Amino acid sequence: MKRTSVLIVGTSLVLVVAGILAWNGVQSGPAARSDAAEIARGAAIYAEHCAACHGENLEGQPDWRSRRPDGRLPAPPHDETGHTWHHPDTVLLGIIAEGPGAFVPGDYESDMPGFSGVLSAEEMQAVLTFIKSTWPPEIQARQRSISQRWAGADR
Repeated sequence: MKRTSVLIVGTSLVLVVAGILAWNGVQSGPAARSDAAEIARGAAIYAEHCAACHGENLEGQPDWRSRRPDGRLPAPPHDETGHTWHHPDTVLLGIIAEGPGAFVPGDYESDMPGFSGVLSAEEMQAVLTFIKSTWPPEIQARQRSISQRWAGADR
């Protein structure tokens, strides 16, 4: 009886995850399986390295737009309510690797460290893939357009 219950719960969980991935625009086939694996990998890395500050549900810290007494901003959300999707992938990956201070002009200070010595480039990409998978399709499209324009610009 217990084995049957575990099988039913496990099957239900797989169906729920598949439904969420389908809802977020992931198509079926080999690419979808690799996307699903990349998203799952990114979710696990995010939970371990990012969720403590940016929130388990990517919600960020409270009052994230107001500077604290030390002059630093709280961690922003990475869901569609934040500004993450306003940046191209190249910049987002750079911020993950080097921290925001490397990309924000002036003497910007942040509590966020760079993860270049902690995470591989593939792991950083997996985290970004996970974050982007949570955005509504229209936000994903807008951010994709920003990334494409950035890639096509003379740098």
